[in-house]
Amino acid sequence: MTQDALARRNVFVLVAAQAVLGAQMPMIFTIAGLAGQSLAPNACWATLPITLTVIGSMLTATPISAFMQRYGRRAGFVAGALGGALGAAIGAYGLMTGSFVLFCIGGLFTGIYMSAQGFYRFAAADTASDSFRPKAISWVMAGGLLSAVLGPQLVKATAEAMVVPFLATYLAVIGLNLVGMFLFLGLSIPKPKPPAAGAPMGRTRGELIRNPTIAVAMICATVSYALMNLVMTSSPLAVVGCGFETGDAADVVTAHVLAMYAPSFITGHVIARFGVERVIALGLIILAGSGAVAMSGVELENFFVALILLGVGWNFGFIGATTMLTSAQRPEERGRLQGLNDLIIFGGVSVASFASGGLMNCSGGSVQAGWQLVNMAMLPFLVAAGGALIWLWLRPREMRG
Repeated sequence: MTQDALARRNVFVLVAAQAVLGAQMPMIFTIAGLAGQSLAPNACWATLPITLTVIGSMLTATPISAFMQRYGRRAGFVAGALGGALGAAIGAYGLMTGSFVLFCIGGLFTGIYMSAQGFYRFAAADTASDSFRPKAISWVMAGGLLSAVLGPQLVKATAEAMVVPFLATYLAVIGLNLVGMFLFLGLSIPKPKPPAAGAPMGRTRGELIRNPTIAVAMICATVSYALMNLVMTSSPLAVVGCGFETGDAADVVTAHVLAMYAPSFITGHVIARFGVERVIALGLIILAGSGAVAMSGVELENFFVALILLGVGWNFGFIGATTMLTSAQRPEERGRLQGLNDLIIFGGVSVASFASGGLMNCSGGSVQAGWQLVNMAMLPFLVAAGGALIWLWLRPREMRG
């Protein structure tokens, strides 16, 4: 079996996992804020369960990366699915008992799955050749198209299916995790070999983060992901708060997640054709366009167009930054760098997620004013990421690291 034949087999498994297991993330991001709003003692804390999911992902990124480095990708992905099932079970019990604290703890454990899912894109690159790597990463991300349809449709079918709102949704998440983990039986990625005595250990974390290419890749990935999360977390609250239905919020999230993953069929080709820096720059520009549309009105059409642009901008920015990062790593640094990368990314996403609820519910005099503030908050971070990218672009290639 050739190298890329094996890589294509692994990509197929990871696409299926992204579709089935990944469906839980749009489900949780659609309803957790609404459920949190009904359970929280103060509306400002409505998005805390989502924030804790991201914090859980941040806290487990490095341990899961180290776990995979020692025991292999398959073991790490199964552990992530078990964490997702446990988080949903605790969340379901929190809903049954009306406990906001338990509901938040469930969100924290859900972060174990979210962290593991973040490594699907790196696993796609593990057995791929240099030429196939951007396509492998983007194809795995494209698996989210099915999750974009499956997750919100499950929300529609389950949100009011039981006496306790959203309880059936969390039970469905448990089922997705328990069934989906068996997909990884088809994954074939060799376990990393323990380094031999005297083998190169690679650069330290400090040396890695001072590398210009790695630093800019991390900045652009963090900004792309954090701003996407900032706006997406508040969007169901904004849609419902502006007089629309929960089903409308689910449809907006469906359109958003489809837009996150649909471009993945071509993103790898676009990167290969035009270069990774141009694709990242385009992603940042589209994110800015999303904010402009959101601030121009609160009709349902505005929500759809803004969230679609948000998804496309995230796709180009995040996949581009991931490709840039993997091009700058050495094999012996893989676990160290990828764990550090996701720790930084989800640290930024945690701050954005928590800020989203505060900006939305507690910083404006109305839902519309809060939604405006959420989108205005994107601007300084887009400027910072764009400046970092231009700085790297202007450096001679031999000085980029």
